[in-house]
Amino acid sequence: MKPVSINESSQPAQIWNSAPQLDTIPVINTETLVPPGARAVVIAAHPGDEVVTCGGLLQLLSNLGHPLQLISMSGGIASHPGSLQWSEKRLSVFRPQESVEALRRLGLPMHSLKWIRGGFTDNALAGRELQLTQFIARYLRPGDVVFSTWGEDGNDDHGAVGRASAKAAAMVGATFHEVPLRAWHWPTRDRAMIPWHRARKIRLDTWTVARKSHATHAYASQLDGEPAIGLAPLLPRALLERIRLPYEIVFV
Repeated sequence: MKPVSINESSQPAQIWNSAPQLDTIPVINTETLVPPGARAVVIAAHPGDEVVTCGGLLQLLSNLGHPLQLISMSGGIASHPGSLQWSEKRLSVFRPQESVEALRRLGLPMHSLKWIRGGFTDNALAGRELQLTQFIARYLRPGDVVFSTWGEDGNDDHGAVGRASAKAAAMVGATFHEVPLRAWHWPTRDRAMIPWHRARKIRLDTWTVARKSHATHAYASQLDGEPAIGLAPLLPRALLERIRLPYEIVFV
């Protein structure tokens, strides 16, 4: 995950907590979003994106017995440039452990969950969109329901992976849905940039939200910044607050 532009000391109104359109988004049930028997594939640019965007949905699909596949395009080891505490060498060991723990906290069936690691370098995905598309297409099949970051999310890596996922899904005959991540933290004045007509709300109960929040806190390397070298937390307070909302939103 990459830092979102959030002023921690004085947070302005943001789309996730202030846009009036949030109250009128139609609700979609899990069975409509992912038909019975279909495989759900979640494609993340960075470790943790799959939990922040779809941690609730993944739980619901798992409870319904859907086969699940996760594709992590990068390992997130370039997330702390200049850090002595979180060197790339340490992160190469730590980040996969964080992800395993987060998925365990969600209650996903680790014995049957298919998890693909792309090994691409984070902060450099935008220049490799063709390679991303080709890689993703190898792991999709007709009838899959694919979720990845919105192509206009405001982060180069997110956008590249979202667009590549959309192209790969179209190539193989899979259904594709987008999930915004960084865009929710844009100022409320930018709410007209959100495709509200495509938005659908997935309702989450209290326990599903609690497990999602608990899973997000498994990413220890992302919870604290390093002010001495100008690094903000990769999971800032506003994002941690947002994931406690009783719903997730997808663009269909």
